Amino acid sequence: MDAHLRAEAADRLLTAYSTRKPIEPLLDTYPDIVGADSYEIQLLQIARRLADGATVKGHKVGLTSVAMQRQMKVNQPDYGHLLSDMFYPENMPIAATEFLQPRVEPEVAFVLKRPLRGPGVTVAEAIAAVDFVLPALEIIDSRIRDWKIGIIDTIADNASSGGVVLGSTPVSVFDVDLRRSGCVLNRNAEIVGTGAGGAVLGSPLSSLMWLANTVGARGVVLEAGHVILPGSITASVGVAPGDTFTATFAGIGSVTARFAKEGAR
Repeated sequence: MDAHLRAEAADRLLTAYSTRKPIEPLLDTYPDIVGADSYEIQLLQIARRLADGATVKGHKVGLTSVAMQRQMKVNQPDYGHLLSDMFYPENMPIAATEFLQPRVEPEVAFVLKRPLRGPGVTVAEAIAAVDFVLPALEIIDSRIRDWKIGIIDTIADNASSGGVVLGSTPVSVFDVDLRRSGCVLNRNAEIVGTGAGGAVLGSPLSSLMWLANTVGARGVVLEAGHVILPGSITASVGVAPGDTFTATFAGIGSVTARFAKEGAR
């Protein structure tokens, strides 16, 4: 794709945000699009949102489970940006209408105490950079109609980012076995998902290392204070207005996201 078509694709995705009307898969419109184009399209949108006043507060990793990689016919994860306007307070009503087709995923969020600059970051260095972990619920969303996404679409669409709800029980990374830590996801008091941290590239710490090295090759540093979402522990679950989700993590605590029946954020 040339620069003009990349800018056009970015504009189409940004318009979907503002109108709440999804678009068709990008490959249908731009048959020559490739992975490198997708990341450039993502960056064009991030630049526009930063110009409008948002700030980067972290990153997220997607496609971390073997099942999702097989579904998308890829052999590695992808990543997106977490911006300041994506963070929602725990237990405060969230308007589901702010999103197009939201789903919820439980994740263990890393908060960094020092920068991580790749490539070449080891797992040991990733561990040393973590200040604490928090229970988290990611609200994923897609600007692509009916979630008919491939790897091209989700990368260009900022890794299908939507929002983040963080819990308030910080835990040292040394006090919990993230690989074995189990999670139960409830929607309206009904269990809708279970899993363990090992579903995330074998360990969420492996995901953090992958992210640091991948963005580092592009000249990006994971900064101190940033929030990193390493990937979902369970399958995603659809959201309807009025739903309440709670994710409980062994050794870490719980986090709750409430979606308003109607009304603004």
